[in-house]
Amino acid sequence: MRGDLIRVLSSVEEKANELKLDGYEPDVVLLGRKAYEFVREQVNEEFGDEEEIFELSGLKIRVVEELGEDGVVIDSKILGLGLGGAKRFRVVL
Repeated sequence: MRGDLIRVLSSVEEKANELKLDGYEPDVVLLGRKAYEFVREQVNEEFGDEEEIFELSGLKIRVVEELGEDGVVIDSKILGLGLGGAKRFRVVL
C-alpha cells in the first residue's frame, strides 16, 4: 500500500539526510531479506510489476540476511574505517 511504501522511503531519506548533515555521503541501503521482500512487494503493487528493485531514493540496495526487518543507510567509503557513516532504521512489516 502506498502509505507503507512512503513510510519506508521517508525513513531512508531521513537517515540519508542525517548522514549528510554529519558530513558523510550516503550511497547504499542495506536491507534485511524480510525488509527487502516487503519493500519489493510494495513497489510492485504500486507500479503493477513483478521486478526486483535495485535502488531506493537514489541509493543502491544490497540485501544482508542478518538484518532481518531492519535497514541501514551507509556511506560505503567510510563504513569500514570505524568512523561512523551508518544510520539504522526498522521496516515495520
